[in-house]
Amino acid sequence: MQTFVLATNSETVSETLCSYLETVLDPDDSVYAVNSQPGGDSTPQEQIDTGKAALEVVSERLGDQVSVETYQIIRGNSPAEDIFDIAEEVNADELVIGVRKRSQTDRLIFGSVAQDIMRQSDYPMRVVPRE
Repeated sequence: MQTFVLATNSETVSETLCSYLETVLDPDDSVYAVNSQPGGDSTPQEQIDTGKAALEVVSERLGDQVSVETYQIIRGNSPAEDIFDIAEEVNADELVIGVRKRSQTDRLIFGSVAQDIMRQSDYPMRVVPRE
C-alpha cells in the first residue's frame, strides 16, 4: 500500500499527474490531492474555483481506481508548507508534482512552488514534466 500526495493548481496539471499515477497505482493505494492558495482570505474566487476544478479532475480520474481525498487549503501559507503538512499527516510515501520549463530569469523573478518543494522535501518525489 502506497500513499501519494499530489500537488495541483489547475485542471491541466491534474490531468498530467493523473496520467502518471494511473500507470503506477495499485487498488490498495491512496491519493491525497492538495490545492493550496497562498493568498488566504484575499484569494480571488476565480482562483478558488480553479483549485476546486483541479481537485475534481483527480477525484474523477482516480476515484474509481483508488481511495482519493482532496484538500483545498486557503490559510495563506506557502503551498510547499501546506503540501508538507498533508504529507506528514497522511504519512506519505511519495509526493507527485508537475514542473514546466522556465528560463533562469523566470525562476528568479517568479519563484516556483515545485522548486520550493524539491529543495525542502525529505520525501521521495515523482516530478512529472508539464507542457
